[in-house]
Amino acid sequence: MTPGNVMDLAHSALWVTVLVAAPLLLVALVAGLVIGMLQAATQVHEQTLSFIPKLLLIVVTLFVAGPWMLRVLMDFTRDLYTSIPTLVG
Repeated sequence: MTPGNVMDLAHSALWVTVLVAAPLLLVALVAGLVIGMLQAATQVHEQTLSFIPKLLLIVVTLFVAGPWMLRVLMDFTRDLYTSIPTLVG
């Protein structure tokens, strides 16, 4: 296994991590910004007011994007397992 192979594997693993985490992080970011603006406009600074909607939106995002996220992870794992003989030998 050459250092180039290791770097390629690390690059693809990090890319898959970004792809899988991006939908959840983006939804949490947008929800936090919108709720923060609403709290600033209404001057209601309740902690649960920002937590509950973000949690619900993340759950909805998991239901919507979950199959795609699972497919990306399974494809990466399948490609990794099939490339083991070429990486070792």
